[in-house]
Amino acid sequence: MAKLLITTQIQENYGAHDWDGEGECPQYWKMKGGNDYVVKKFKDVNKATEVVMALRSQIESDNYAFREWVINWEVVADDYLTEFEQSQLDYEGKITYGAKELAW
Repeated sequence: MAKLLITTQIQENYGAHDWDGEGECPQYWKMKGGNDYVVKKFKDVNKATEVVMALRSQIESDNYAFREWVINWEVVADDYLTEFEQSQLDYEGKITYGAKELAW
């Protein structure tokens, strides 16, 4: 068995208080990391791209203040830990904030 790991990029708009775009505040989008999503017990290895495209509506967001979009995906082993999960395990002894689980 495996799991599908989907990675995103996030941007925040530092000019978001000018939400109607008519004011004098310039729009400034800043990269702010991203998120990891997983589909556990993933069997459709040959259809990974198709599955990611179908799940995009659950993951991606785009509005005047915030954007998140898929930048990568891969099929990994069931016991694979993201960098953030491994860091939590190493430094705190437990994973408090795991990758967000998606149903497929």
